[in-house]
Amino acid sequence: MRIILLGPPGAGKGTQSERIVARYGIPQLSTGDMLRAAVSAGTPVGLQAKSVMEAGGLVSDAIVVGIVADRIEEADAKRGFILDGFPRTVEQARALDAMLSEKGIALDTVIEFAVDENALVGRIARRAEETAARGQPVRKDDTPEVFKTRLDAYRKQTAPLSDYYAGTGLLQTIDGMKAVDAVTEDLVASLDRLSAAAAS
Repeated sequence: MRIILLGPPGAGKGTQSERIVARYGIPQLSTGDMLRAAVSAGTPVGLQAKSVMEAGGLVSDAIVVGIVADRIEEADAKRGFILDGFPRTVEQARALDAMLSEKGIALDTVIEFAVDENALVGRIARRAEETAARGQPVRKDDTPEVFKTRLDAYRKQTAPLSDYYAGTGLLQTIDGMKAVDAVTEDLVASLDRLSAAAAS
């Protein structure tokens, strides 16, 4: 099962990814983690990324797609994977599609968590207050100001992916404002239907 999770920061993608990993035994692939692993392993694409990063540049889409391409060849990803944080743009989505097509594999579904952005800002503000009340340091991106900036970036860069994947027929939408367990139930029901359809 090859899945992309979409939704703005704070929509619950990380929490739900962990639950999919536990239930279906497929890895969650974070581009940041994959990038660090490729650099430390010294793979050809990792060495490319390292030289760009050391020069203070941004790693290109081609390099990121190359790192994803290498990672999905590993044994634990043979039965499927969850892509988290990638693609971020329509250009990256097209590059990903081309790479998967070359490998003769395809995405099974793209699941978007539909959320109320104003409620998300409130949720993040509460999380920051609770963290501070426990005497723990508040994450920089958990302040409402920084969070709103991240939301703006999401709207500009990543939100167009909804239309892109709707056009491919892969997009499914789940209500991300429900309680965490209810979101998981909806997600599992959707993925189980896909599995059953693929098996029949």
